[in-house]
Amino acid sequence: MPTLALVLHGDSMLYETAIAAEVLGVDRAELTAHEHWYDFFICTPRGDPSPWLPHVDTRPYAALTGADTVVVSSTSELLRPPDTELIAALRRAYENGSRVAALCTGAFILAAAGILDGRPATTHWMHAELLSSEYPRVRVLPDVLYVDDGAVLTSAGKTAALDLCLHLLHLDFGASAANGIARRLVMPSRREGGQGQFIAPPPSPTAGAQLKHALEWARSNLDAQITVQQIARQAALSPRQLARRMIAEVGMRPLDWLQRERLWRAQELLESTDFSVEHIAALCGMGTATTLRRHFSRALGVTPTSYRGTFHMSTGQH
Repeated sequence: MPTLALVLHGDSMLYETAIAAEVLGVDRAELTAHEHWYDFFICTPRGDPSPWLPHVDTRPYAALTGADTVVVSSTSELLRPPDTELIAALRRAYENGSRVAALCTGAFILAAAGILDGRPATTHWMHAELLSSEYPRVRVLPDVLYVDDGAVLTSAGKTAALDLCLHLLHLDFGASAANGIARRLVMPSRREGGQGQFIAPPPSPTAGAQLKHALEWARSNLDAQITVQQIARQAALSPRQLARRMIAEVGMRPLDWLQRERLWRAQELLESTDFSVEHIAALCGMGTATTLRRHFSRALGVTPTSYRGTFHMSTGQH
C-alpha cells in the first residue's frame, strides 16, 4: 500500500487542500484493480490535528521521510520564508526517494527547499513571473496545467490542482481509477498537463492619447486585414516609430499585439455566442477556421471547440 502525505503549513489554502484530501485521501479502492488505496495521512508542524481534517491521521513533519509521495498544499504567503523544519523534512524526503508534488503556489515552498533547482515547474499564471524572479534556477513554465518531471510534480492555479491529483491517481492506480473519480466529481476526464492555462487578459497598459487612438481603431476593425502601416497612420507615426512606441508603452511589437487582440476576441466570441468557428475566424480577422484553430491551439494548447466546451454559455446567437 503506497503511503501519501499531505503537507499542511501555517499558510495553507483551503481550496487546494480540500481537493487533495477528497481525491487522494478518500479510499476508493473499489475503482482499482489493486484492492487497496493510499495509506493517507497529513503532516503538520507538531503533528497536531488540523481543524479542516480533524479525523485524518496526523503526524509531524519528520514523518514525511517515510512517505512514498509528498503533496505540498498551496501557500498564501509567497515571499515569507517557509518553516525551516518543513524545508528540512522536504529535503530529506526527496533525498530518500519520495516523489514530491506541489499544488499551485506550493511550488514556492519546493523552490525554497531547492527541490526545483534546474527543473521545469509551474504555478498559477498570476505568480509565475514572481517564482521565476525569486528562484532563477527554476525553469518556470507559465502556461501549462501541470508539470510531471518524474520525481517532482507541480500544478498551476486552483482547479489545476485537481488535474494533478487525478494524474497522480492515473500513475498509481491506472486510468480506470482516475476516470472513475472524475465521473464521481461530475467533471470531464483528466486534462493533459501540456494544456494551456486559461489566462485572463490583463488590463491594457497605459498608452498615450496618440497611440491609444490607434489601438482603439485597430480593436474596432479586427475583422479586417489590418497592417502595421495602417495602425501607424492612425497614430500619425512611421511604422518604425510605432514599433518603438508600442514596445515602450504596451510592451510588445505591433504584430504581436494584433495577434493577441485577435485571440482574445476569439475567446470572447467562443464564450458568449453560438457563432460557428468559421464565422468567429472571420470576425476576429483570422480568415479561416483552419487558421484560427492553428493559432488558438498554439497559444492556449486546446482547440477552439474544446475551449468553447469549457467556457461557453449559450445565447441563442447564430
